[in-house]
Amino acid sequence: MEPAGNIRPLAKRANVLQGLSMSIWRMPTVKVETGHRSHASIYNAIKAGLFTTGVAIGQRSKGWPSDEVQAINAARIAGKSDAEIKELVKRLHAKRTELASV
Repeated sequence: MEPAGNIRPLAKRANVLQGLSMSIWRMPTVKVETGHRSHASIYNAIKAGLFTTGVAIGQRSKGWPSDEVQAINAARIAGKSDAEIKELVKRLHAKRTELASV
């Protein structure tokens, strides 16, 4: 019997999510982790495509997956160009979509 709608068997879901360890960081933590001094600088980076968009965690609240913040930080530390970071941000957003379909 096939599962209804978008529901996938738990075993498949467990395989895809196995090994993922992430949390959602609120703006103050994101600023500390990235070195940004203001909310505006984070939102300017998002607008420029250099940072991922926040995920809704409430009606008026957003947060950022810790693994995405860490990946962007690692790219910056490695000296990646803005173009390379924009591509990374696109891949991170695509990964979110992939995880949402599991």
